[in-house]
Amino acid sequence: MTKTLPLIFSFAISFAAAAAGGLATRTAPEFYAALSRPAWAPPSWLFGPVWTLLYALMAIAAWLVWKERGWSGARIALGLYLLQLLANALWSWLFFGWRRGSLAEFEIVVLLALIIFTIIAFWRVRPLAGILLLPYVAWVAFAAALTFAIVQRNPAMF
Repeated sequence: MTKTLPLIFSFAISFAAAAAGGLATRTAPEFYAALSRPAWAPPSWLFGPVWTLLYALMAIAAWLVWKERGWSGARIALGLYLLQLLANALWSWLFFGWRRGSLAEFEIVVLLALIIFTIIAFWRVRPLAGILLLPYVAWVAFAAALTFAIVQRNPAMF
């Protein structure tokens, strides 16, 4: 049990951030459907499964880093991880909850930078942990492009 407890804790932290952001997205499907979106925008049903997978990969990556060095040996890497989780949740509030498109645009760029720094820090501790975050940074880069396109196409909605 003591070996699995840190993994459970890692999943709990990751999905707590998901839940915090998810509170802002309760009306997201209706809001998203009402927006003018580019042709390459995914359907709203795709976001849930993708984010579930990404949060699971993040949790495993963080656990691998913790397992390799513990908190004291990976304080910067795990601190960056926690910071990017907060930024991830904040984006949902800025875009969906508070409908602050310009701030969401700025914040997602900050989020991307934090994810990149986290990948580098994780990679230095355990390369597999950094690799597990690559789908996440790719999805957030795509989400950044989508954010900019949607905000530009829907100035009255924000």
